[in-house]
Amino acid sequence: MEDLQQMYFIGLMVGAAITVVYILLSDLLEPVFGFLDGILNPVLILSFLTFFCASGYLLEFLPISSFVIILISMGISLLLVTLLNVFVLIPLSNAEATLGYTEEDLRGRMAKVIISIPEDGFGEIMITDHSGHISRTAKSFEETSIASGEEVIVIDIKDGVLYVAIQEKDLLDS
Repeated sequence: MEDLQQMYFIGLMVGAAITVVYILLSDLLEPVFGFLDGILNPVLILSFLTFFCASGYLLEFLPISSFVIILISMGISLLLVTLLNVFVLIPLSNAEATLGYTEEDLRGRMAKVIISIPEDGFGEIMITDHSGHISRTAKSFEETSIASGEEVIVIDIKDGVLYVAIQEKDLLDS
């Protein structure tokens, strides 16, 4: 009985440590465990091992047969891993909150010129976004100079350069 408790305890410590390390280094370890991605999430496998060993360790204090303890521990682990997957991992994977944006997202956006744009040269604009400020290289779409501080609209994007035009005040009023 004590040998099983000791095995459960060692499994608990090892499983918990590997789970924490995997969560912290998951981006680096993705190529190693990438083959499991379509089958099972490594976090679920490691969590199952941790929950199994934890419940087995605790149940060994009760006067129950070791075989029954293994079955109960498996049931508890399956339940907890299912709850972890349904209520934590799936919502996190669907959320995928990112501060990233594509160039297409910038088309039609309003911006402010922060470095003047000469007639046939480049300047810089700043787009205020819900996630912060985006500064990008800009060129005048109509090949006219645009002074610093002007409000512009992004018309087109070519080779990473945003082509902008001065925002017409008359269009906004109507």
